[in-house]
Amino acid sequence: MLDGPQVERLGDLGEWRLIERLGRFAPPGQFSDDAALLRQGGGTLVVNTDVLVEGVHFSETTTAPIHVGWRAAAANLSDLAAMGCSGALGLTVGLVAPPATPWPWVEGVYEGLLACLQCHGGLLLGGDCSSGTQRLLAVTALGRLHPQDSGAEAAIHRADGRPGDWLVSSGPHGLSRLGLALLQDELPDSLAGNLPQSLRQRAITAHRQPRPRFDAVMALHTSRPLHCPWRVAGTDSSDGLAAASRSIATTSGCRVLLDHDALPIEPAMADLAQAEQWCLSGGEDFELVLALEPAWAEALLAQLPGSQRIGTLTATDPTGSIGWQDPDLTFPDDAVGFCHFLS
Repeated sequence: MLDGPQVERLGDLGEWRLIERLGRFAPPGQFSDDAALLRQGGGTLVVNTDVLVEGVHFSETTTAPIHVGWRAAAANLSDLAAMGCSGALGLTVGLVAPPATPWPWVEGVYEGLLACLQCHGGLLLGGDCSSGTQRLLAVTALGRLHPQDSGAEAAIHRADGRPGDWLVSSGPHGLSRLGLALLQDELPDSLAGNLPQSLRQRAITAHRQPRPRFDAVMALHTSRPLHCPWRVAGTDSSDGLAAASRSIATTSGCRVLLDHDALPIEPAMADLAQAEQWCLSGGEDFELVLALEPAWAEALLAQLPGSQRIGTLTATDPTGSIGWQDPDLTFPDDAVGFCHFLS
């Protein structure tokens, strides 16, 4: 008996190919960025939705309820910043949880949501709840684009990169992954015990309480050279620095070359054997990765503490490939970042 036709499954597609296919059901470009744009008579609304699932995005062993809430809010606010918002209007939350879930867990989650909003702006606007077999939060964040001096709106799009653009990171990478390793006791005691306490605390805080980089968006506006048109490509690095760089290159149709000597590794963790890998693909640092004209990039670097030039977009490349500026170095195949549905 002959087998029927092979049916593709999500594990065959992976997250990015799935998103590409889902984009067929929406207007062109709506699935190409960190969030969607809804243009109205009075301006443009930025809308983003993230789902956080227990066992995938958080667990009781590493994430207290208040930090589940904080991370849920911060992840969504970060996507607004990656689109060009300098603040948030608010967010809605859909909660799914088994009936046996303790009320203090739910209370702690919403306290964390509120704490993040009070720190970075926005209101809790409402939501919904349902019983289910697994805890998850579906969060939708709303924001507006930061206006330019001319009154026009300034959006950041992944596809707006051009050959010759500098690639800039708003801050260091790898700290969140180090924080997770410390929380999960991944590191040998001899190594973990020798890390400076200040580094340990900063790494754990980076993992538990990431900050959306609205300040980087403001710095983009204040640093823009006179008569320089608004054109910024970018995304956030929630899935890792390499994945963010590659996504800009792919949607912009360019090749990205990273400077190995300028990787934005936190200096205090540079001696760790895992430092380079965690910088490239550790994920959940929630920094902005931006591609822009060199003169503007130079001005931004001067205004945004901790920012760093990390590479360049080069000649047109429809595959959006990534590599090192030094041709003698081989870019690691495993620097792909996190991708849902792939085992």
